Order: sequence, then structure tokens, then C-alpha cells
Amino acid sequence: MRPRMTDRYAPDAALLAKAETLTEALPYMQRYAGETFVVKYGGHAMGDPEAARDFAEDVVLMKMVGINVIVVHGGGPQIGAMLRKLGVESKFVNGLRVTDRETAQIAEMVLAGSINKEIVGWIAGAGGRAVGISGKDAGLVICEKVGGRREPDPNSGIERNVDLGFVGDPVKVDRRILDSLSADNIIPVVAPVGIGVDGETYNVNADTMAGAIAAELKAKRFFLLTDVPGVLSKDKDLLSDLDPARIGALVSDGTISGGMIPKVETCVNAVEKGVDAAVILDGRVPHVMLLEIFTKQGAGTLVHL
Repeated sequence: MRPRMTDRYAPDAALLAKAETLTEALPYMQRYAGETFVVKYGGHAMGDPEAARDFAEDVVLMKMVGINVIVVHGGGPQIGAMLRKLGVESKFVNGLRVTDRETAQIAEMVLAGSINKEIVGWIAGAGGRAVGISGKDAGLVICEKVGGRREPDPNSGIERNVDLGFVGDPVKVDRRILDSLSADNIIPVVAPVGIGVDGETYNVNADTMAGAIAAELKAKRFFLLTDVPGVLSKDKDLLSDLDPARIGALVSDGTISGGMIPKVETCVNAVEKGVDAAVILDGRVPHVMLLEIFTKQGAGTLVHL
């Protein structure tokens, strides 16, 4: 016979906390089963093995409870490191890397090669099945060349138009390969490289590509893993719930500035095109996606209509 539940045999606080966590998470597991989540993975978390393992475990758990997870990854720092190693100089205009043909080839090698397969390996190590692809595979993401950007001439100060080279914007997403992989219980891991109608290879901003894929799939959630807790107020408090109108006001008064502006613009564009909600999360926090999905308070900034 099992012992009576006396003080001697009562479960400890840690076990009770785990039970309470599972109880809280169960309704959310039921709510999201069968839904699609697109996750943009990037930032410093990609370079931290422990954070990478946490990320992979989260993705595998989400898949196990019935969520169709699509991972889109970045790799700007890794591209920069490879370019420096090969003696190729990098130049940025408005946050976008000027990409000549040589740079485009190196970017594709890093993104669709080493980084992509490393993430696939992390997911396999966590017990999941993943396949690494790029936007070029099966015509997943068709791009058009990004228009030039204006910047001041370093000598005269007069603004000039700068050709960004092989940098593309997604204009069409063919979801069939993603649907096929997800239906076979495989997690697609997508490198942000697209193909033009002319057959040229284009480097694509990872946030932009992830947002385009999320919009095409009408994802339930679109996660952007970053290096900050989310959108912060001027007093550095987390703003946990925003809509497009509020975001516009925060940009106008300078609360949202710098690199956060394109991220919130990507979120707004995604929700306006059919994504249920986008969430900006701190990828450095262990298991941050699970905290966002399976707890009442969430963990980042939720953007919705």
C-alpha cells in the first residue's frame, strides 16, 4: 500500500510548483493545438549554447503539444565575422547591409549552411525532427530587389542614392513546402535567402522574411526573439500590450526609436495582414517562449489589432 499523505510524505514545494505550472499551462496547450506559430530566432541568443538548447527544447515542446512551429533565423553577426575573416569590407545603409555578388554568396553560405544546420542539430538534440531550407527552396520566398537608400555623401554632405545590391523584399510566399513539412511532423528551419523572378539570389532581412511567412500562413503567433525584454516606456517599464495606433504614437514621441522601429513595423504589418498577434520577446531569458504561451502574464510585448 502507498503511505498515507502525512507531513513526512507530502510533496515538496518544487513538485507542487511543477504541478501548478502544468495546471496553468493545460488550457493554453488545448487552445493552441493545431495553430501555427512563426518564430524569428536571432540576436545574442544564437551565440550562447545554453540559450540555444533552451530555444530548441521550447520549439520541440511546442511541436509535441500540437503547435505547428516554423523557425526563421538571422545571422548578421556571423556573416560579418565571415566577411572580416575573408577580408571583405561591410557597409550598412539604414541598417541594411550593402550586398554585392561576393557578399551575397558568402551570406548564403553562412545562413543556409552553417547556421541553418546548427539550429537543425540543436532541435534534433532536443528530440525533434527538423529540416533546414532557405527561401530559395521550392520557390518558398520570391523577392524583388530593394530600392536604393539615401545617405549623406561623406565629403559633401549632400544626400545620394545608394544601391544596396542583392538585398530583396519578399513579394510572394509559396506555403506548400512548409505545410508539407509540418504535416509530416517536421519543423521547418528557414534561412533568410530568397530568389528573384530573374533567378538571382537575394539576402533578406530575417525579421522581414519571418513576418512575410507569418502573414501568408495567417499564424496565430509571430514571435520575434531579440536582445531586449520588449518595447519599453520612457521610464524603462515593459509595455506588454500594444496596437498599431499606440505604436504610431510611441514612435512619434520618441519612446520607440532606433532598431526597435523596424521590429514594431514588422509586427504591425504582420497583424494587419492576418496574423492574430505578434510578440517581441527577450531571447536571452530561459524558456521565454513557454512563459509567453503558457502563462497568464506572458513575457514580452504583444502587438495586435
